[in-house]
Order: sequence, then C-alpha cells, then structure tokens
Amino acid sequence: MNDHPFVNVHDQLRAARQSRAPQRDQARPNRMLLLSHPRLSAARSLAAEMSEQLGAWQIAVDHIASGDEQPIDFSQYDLVVALGGDGWMLRAGRITAEAGVPVLGVNLGRLGFLAEVQPDEWRSVFERVRDGDYWIEQRLMLHTDLWRGDQHVMTFEVLNEVVIGRGALVRPVRLETHIDGGLLTTYMADGLIISTPTGSTAYALAVNGPILPPDLKNILLIPVAPHLSMDRAIVLARGSSVTVVAHTEHQAVISGDGVIEEPVLDGDRIVVEASPHVARFVRVQDPSYFYRTLMARMGQNPAAQWAANPNQ
Repeated sequence: MNDHPFVNVHDQLRAARQSRAPQRDQARPNRMLLLSHPRLSAARSLAAEMSEQLGAWQIAVDHIASGDEQPIDFSQYDLVVALGGDGWMLRAGRITAEAGVPVLGVNLGRLGFLAEVQPDEWRSVFERVRDGDYWIEQRLMLHTDLWRGDQHVMTFEVLNEVVIGRGALVRPVRLETHIDGGLLTTYMADGLIISTPTGSTAYALAVNGPILPPDLKNILLIPVAPHLSMDRAIVLARGSSVTVVAHTEHQAVISGDGVIEEPVLDGDRIVVEASPHVARFVRVQDPSYFYRTLMARMGQNPAAQWAANPNQ
C-alpha cells in the first residue's frame, strides 16, 4: 500500500478533471421551443428558417416571440433556443431553470458572451444537437428575499447578480453585511454587488472584480466605490449565505440582473443564497470555450463601436 501523501493529491486532481469533462451523449430532442426576442425582426425570420429545418428532421417545434406577459409551460420541451442578445439569454436561463430545460443561445446582440451560436453557423450546430453531440453546462443562480421587519416584501432569482445600492442621490449607503450569520463588515459605498460566476464578467467585471469560471458554485462580493471601508472583492465558500441590512436616510434600491428593481428602506434585510435551481446551457464547444470567448471579448466596447458606426 502506497501511503505517500502526493498520491492522494494526484488522484484528487485526476478525479476533478474527469468530473469536469463534458458528457456529450445527450438524448436527441423530440420537441423544441424557439424563443425569439419580440423586438428583433431578424429573430423572427431566423426562427422561421429553423422551424423549417427542424420539421424536416421530424423534430416538433413551437415558436414564441414574447415578453414577460405570456406564461410558458417549459416542461413540455426538451430544449429551448433563445434568439437574442445576452440580456435575452439571461432571461431564458432564469425562466427555464425551474423546469430544468436546457437553453441553446443564438447571438443576435452586440456582444454574445453567453450565446453558443452565431447566426451564420446555426445549421451545423443544430445537426450536432439533433445527433446528441452536445453537453449541458450548469450555472449557479441566486435566490433573494427582501424583508421589512417581519414582512416578506419580495423574492426573486437571478443568473448574474444582485445589487444593493444608492438611488438617484449621489450619497453612499451603509450596508451591514453578514456571512453565514456572522458579521463581515459594514460597507460605506455606492453599492454592493452579490454575484454569481456568470455575473463575474458583467457588472462585477466593470468594478475590477475577479473573473470566475462559470462552472463554479461560489458567490462573489464586490463593493462599488467604497469610502473608508473594505474595498476588496471576496469569493465566498460554496453554500454560503449573505445577509445585508441596509442603513440609509435617503433613497436606496435593490436590483436583480438589471431588470428587477425595488426600493430599499432603512433597516430592510436582504438575504441572498444559492438557488435550488440552476440555469442549463447547451454547449457544443469544449469547456475551454469560456477563456477563448473571454479573450475575444476583452478590449471590445460594442457600444462605442456602434456609436462610431451606427448604420453597420
């Protein structure tokens, strides 16, 4: 018997690498939903082409171009195709998570950080999906509860981040922050970002937070413009819970993924922890796609490029 301590370390590393290897023997989808952005005409025309091809392969398909007003029973589908930008991908990831349906993103936006497919390559990717040659990437989501005394004000789930911060007035708020029930610190800042690994390349990246691989299950804390208080990002242990008590004499807000917003009053308590649901994304590339995409996007500023060439 070999009791050398490095043997166990090597075995653990080998097991970790094997656990991250993608499982590409997926089931052929029998029914798919094309979920296209309602304000993108390109999405509708592309969805029509996709529907025709899927029908030729005898895969049942529905097409919905809808906002939040139309409830959808995702449990009847094997796979959802989201046609839009990164914001549409975030929405698709959130609304399909409870049903456990994977999402294949087709990029019709300017950046395309989350999408797997560019519009000119969808046929080849669909062929691989048809044949089961793809894998499912699971991404952490956050569950958030807002409490006002004993009153439960609201609950929501996010894929990118929860932000607690000041409102219209340029005055900092005091955010008393607890980790797993123990006091961490009180931030005096414009705000506090509580992010998933997915969100580490969004708002968190803009305030110089660390970049986390998307398969991690850790929560990231980053203060925004802290004043005489803790100014470093913190990566929490897997399974941690964050409780923030807001202290403010003026307007403050809580925001989720940039689309959910609610006023926060003095003394309000926000509890953030890992959601029981995960977002599932269809991938045909190898797992190192994340770093290739990251390097391809770094240094780009799509908004500035569009401003310089608005007709392109």
